[in-house]
Amino acid sequence: MSERNEDRALDQAEAFLNQADEGAPTPERLAEVQAIGEGVIEALKGVYDPEIPVNIYELGLIYKIDIDDGNVVSVAMTLTSPACPVAGSLPGEVEEKVSRVDGVSAAKVDVVWDPPWNPSMMSEEAQLELGMM
Repeated sequence: MSERNEDRALDQAEAFLNQADEGAPTPERLAEVQAIGEGVIEALKGVYDPEIPVNIYELGLIYKIDIDDGNVVSVAMTLTSPACPVAGSLPGEVEEKVSRVDGVSAAKVDVVWDPPWNPSMMSEEAQLELGMM
């Protein structure tokens, strides 16, 4: 390869590497999502299964939290069992509390059953609270 072609190839490579990733979030957006996520987790820690004196976050009932570009928060959660007495009300309570977090434009909750919940999904804090450790 001639020196001129080599220089041109290096220039092209440098230009490519210096391109801004147009899809990458800005530091401000990352900070906003971080703050919303922390607020959502705090809200979830205020929701309890009435039969268990531990919040649903520490119980491991929250499987996924997504925040889209419009600050709509989607929560995938489960219940301790399909026959849970609060199956009809708990998801609505979660949706209502998450929607009140600063910066959240809307919230939606999906109840999922896969993987099935089991006590090993609880945090150490929850296990200690329930005398399992």
